[in-house]
Amino acid sequence: MWRQPKTVWSVAFACVVAFMGIGLVDPILKPIAEELGASPSQVSLLFTSYMAVMGIAMLGTGWVSSRIGPKRTLLLGLTVIIIGAGLAGTQDTIAGVVGWRAVWGLGNALFIATALATIVRAARGSVAQAIILYEAALGLGIAAGPLLGGELGGISWRWPFFGVSALMLVALVTTWATLPDTRPDTPPTPLSAPLKALRHRGLATVAVTALLYNVGFFTLLAFTPFPLDLSAHGTGLVFFGWGLFLAIASVFIAPRVQRRIGTVPGIVVALVGFAAVLAAMALWTDNKAVLIVCVVVAGGFLGVNNTLITETVMTVSPVERAVASSAYSFVRFAGGAVAPYMAGRLGEKSVHLPFWVGAVSVLAGVAVLLSGRAYLRGVDHELEPAGSLEEAEAVTVGS
Repeated sequence: MWRQPKTVWSVAFACVVAFMGIGLVDPILKPIAEELGASPSQVSLLFTSYMAVMGIAMLGTGWVSSRIGPKRTLLLGLTVIIIGAGLAGTQDTIAGVVGWRAVWGLGNALFIATALATIVRAARGSVAQAIILYEAALGLGIAAGPLLGGELGGISWRWPFFGVSALMLVALVTTWATLPDTRPDTPPTPLSAPLKALRHRGLATVAVTALLYNVGFFTLLAFTPFPLDLSAHGTGLVFFGWGLFLAIASVFIAPRVQRRIGTVPGIVVALVGFAAVLAAMALWTDNKAVLIVCVVVAGGFLGVNNTLITETVMTVSPVERAVASSAYSFVRFAGGAVAPYMAGRLGEKSVHLPFWVGAVSVLAGVAVLLSGRAYLRGVDHELEPAGSLEEAEAVTVGS
């Protein structure tokens, strides 16, 4: 699985950099708030604008890729990220940073909607192995984002944005040089296809489940730095531990959980565990040691959930996989975008409240998943060998 052509590694490297954007701003939330005179809820819009635009744009990524081809879609996405991240670091108002962060989200949608398809197309081995490679890149990016944000944020809150822009330029050149030009080889995808796909109960069940657990996920990411109250470097180290455990769990623990108890039960266990962690954070919000331990432990539960729900989306729907992917990502990202702002507003009333709401939302996601379990039969079937573009595009990103 680890002996792959340079095309796979170049796209995987670009994935690592792209996924840095999820946690990059965690260590600099407080510095941005202090320097730009913004409240926690205003700063949380850095997540909200990013996720909202990314989710809505997912509806059109299949339309774009089916017309200009995967390589050009990847390069277009990387270019937009370079512009959005770079210009976000030049702003002097919170509105300006939030606006360019939204542009960054548009680029991420174009890139990540195509990256897994490209990896599976070029990878040696099975689709399941390609997913593990993709999840490894995702986990490394999520882990490296807070670390980079903490190190560069110690200089200035602007430098993490410039750093990502520079790394994305390297990824752009590498992808352009190593990835063969790929022309569209499927019929053009209509813009309405993802919304029509949500009529399938199984796909809708998984999408709403992801939406609800994303409320907890982005409460953890967007609000925890405020009660944690550490330096940019300290916050970066905490969330680096979270991302590292997420990566390890995605690649090594999730397959073992799946073999032992099955995919859907594994998701339930992971989400219940995550809800319990959020409840502990709600109870002991004033204890920094508890918060730090809970953040890292949450990474393990989320890593298991990421891999298992990725494979679920791959097998649950009879519609074209690329379309199912766009529909699923639209619901969970666009709908989940409200979570960071909501957590910030709730946190201005009580530092405990966001974590309680996050825990309840994750448990609601478990209830939704179990209510639709009749439509999730067969997700444990063995994945077919790599090589099918339709299978390759099944999921755009785990979170």
